[in-house]
Amino acid sequence: MDKTSVSTSELKANCSKVVGRVAQQRTPVVITKHGRPVAKLVPVSDEDAPSLFGFARGEVTIHGDIIDPLDVRWEAAE
Repeated sequence: MDKTSVSTSELKANCSKVVGRVAQQRTPVVITKHGRPVAKLVPVSDEDAPSLFGFARGEVTIHGDIIDPLDVRWEAAE
């Protein structure tokens, strides 16, 4: 399956394979209906992918100082 286009019926039957190929080979596939192009399946670009850094900005709140030790003495520290 190394075609650059697939029919809608072929896409319906092999959707997972076609999507996997687009993701792995990073090449678009044109979807046709009755031999005419109707859509294009393209891989997500790295710019479209959300960054892991800062994704929870504004969602997490820190209460108190997380660096200073607690007022509890640990046996292991003795």
